[in-house]
Formats: sequence, structure tokens, C-alpha cells
Amino acid sequence: MAIKKNSKSPLASKIDDESLSNQAYEKIEELIVTMSLEPGSPVSEAKLSTMLNIGRTPIREAMQRLSREHLVSIMPKRGIFIADLNPQKQLRVLEARRELERLICKKAAKRATPDERKEFERIAKDFRRAQKERNEKLFLKVDKELNDLTVIAAKNEYAGAAMASLHGMSRRFWFGNFQHIENISDIATLHAAVAEAISKGKELEAGKALDKLVDYVEEFTKKTLISSE
Repeated sequence: MAIKKNSKSPLASKIDDESLSNQAYEKIEELIVTMSLEPGSPVSEAKLSTMLNIGRTPIREAMQRLSREHLVSIMPKRGIFIADLNPQKQLRVLEARRELERLICKKAAKRATPDERKEFERIAKDFRRAQKERNEKLFLKVDKELNDLTVIAAKNEYAGAAMASLHGMSRRFWFGNFQHIENISDIATLHAAVAEAISKGKELEAGKALDKLVDYVEEFTKKTLISSE
């Protein structure tokens, strides 16, 4: 009996499927967060499959994940829609984010490895540079790096999983309203303080710095809500 060469085991196939699903998720999440897929707009699995050159099954799995993270709404018999950009919802996101992210930042300060602390130090310097140069592109880049690294350094998979959707919604809201900030000096300075406290292993300072950052973002969100009325 002939044996097919290069045939994959069920485990290898499963790993490939998970990899494609993760790729689909990351690409679609980025399109949503950066507003390339506009809030409230309809989207189809077929269109995304063609756009990203990824099969329908990984796209469907990614959309289910994005639905759980409140970035898309899957409506039976109507289709899939990108979630709207709502300041009231964002304030509720910030309520949850404050408590979770304070925990994550404090644990990151406690548990970060020497290499991770060097990365936090580098991120803090990049925030300072973004502040000095008024460099919005650099700020947005290191903002995501800080979010991702704090979750890794905290070494608490449960808190990290809970933060995943909050980070996505917060980044999208921020990206959509970033143009309303006259300059990035204050917000970049606040982010740098968080990164510096973590790099030095100062748990209490990391928690306090995070609270100051969320205070600023909360106030900004409230101003956005007033301006939209």
C-alpha cells in the first residue's frame, strides 16, 4: 500500500489551524483598532478571507474571539458588524481596567526578569523621546509594547486573559480620538512613569503611576463624551 509523503499528523494540523487562527485574529484586531474597519460597518468572513488570504475557518474562529472581546457584534440573520465607538462603554472599560492593570503593573514590577526590566527601561526612554519630539507614531508603538510586556512580566495568565479585550477596546478608542489631544506630552510622561517604576521593581510606585495614568485617560474620555453631546 502506498504511503502519502509529507502527510501531517492530526496534532500538526491542529497546530497549523491554531496558528492561522491567531494570525487572522491579530490582523483583524489591528484593522479594527486602527479604524481601518470603521465602527458600525458590516464585514463578512468571505471578504476578510480574500483580503487576508486566510481560509474561512480561521477567520470564523478569529471573529468568535473578537466577539468575546466586544470588538465585533455577530447578529444572527443580519451579519457581522464592527462594534461602535462609545464613550460610555469606554468609561466602564476603564473601571475594570484600573483594577486589573494596577494588579498587573505591580506584579510585573515584582516578577519581571532582568531582561524584561531592561525592556521596560527602554520603553520608558522611548516614551520620553515621543514626548520630546511630539512623535505620535512612536507613542502609539511603545504604548502597545508596554501593554504587552506588562502582561508577560506579571506572569499571571488569568489577569492577562482578562486584560486582553480591555487593551484592544482602549487602544481603539484612543486611536479614534487621538486627534483631539493638542500634544502628547502629558500622556507620554504618565506612561513613562509606569514603565520606569516597573523597571526598578517598585510595586507601590507602579500602582500609583498606573492610577494617575487611568485618571488622565478617564478625564479625557469624559471630555470626549461631553463634546459628542
